Amino acid sequence: MSDNTSGQAGWIQPVEVVGDYDQSLDILLSRWVRYVSGLADGMVRARWQPDQPALPPVTTNWCAFGVMDITADSGPAMVNQTDSATESWRHELIDVLASFYGPSGQQYASRFRDGIAISQNNAALNEFNLTLADCDSIRSAPELLNNQWVRRYDLRVQLRRKVVSTWNIQSLVEAPVTFIGE
Repeated sequence: MSDNTSGQAGWIQPVEVVGDYDQSLDILLSRWVRYVSGLADGMVRARWQPDQPALPPVTTNWCAFGVMDITADSGPAMVNQTDSATESWRHELIDVLASFYGPSGQQYASRFRDGIAISQNNAALNEFNLTLADCDSIRSAPELLNNQWVRRYDLRVQLRRKVVSTWNIQSLVEAPVTFIGE
């Protein structure tokens, strides 16, 4: 069993990771979509939740979003080596699918698409170590819910971020080696 340093044999895990995942990432993305699109409070929802709330009425404008893919670069950079630790820097692309519903779903999707291109909105996103990488076109995707066709407009957005992990990888200070010869 490892003491979680490179000083002993065995597995090692990061002692700190700077980057949101799971529910904390969903909360951050929900606020981002809400504030940029202008949708009402409670009308931007994570696509997958443990306790799924009831669907809003057909006459309500709202958005469901979900992280569809997180792609990492081919290898992390190991930087900032000290005697007791090193940092791992890895860049990720996060694909988010936002589906806008309601009688003005197309308008809210358009407002969101245009709003994420504004530098002030991207600067607010930068505070969470995220930046806009790409945005796809708005696609009509009507959905049959409760035996009723509902207007739906999908927008795929790609975000970029740097995730920094700290590992207790110790610097090589001395090696128990004997050199023989000249």
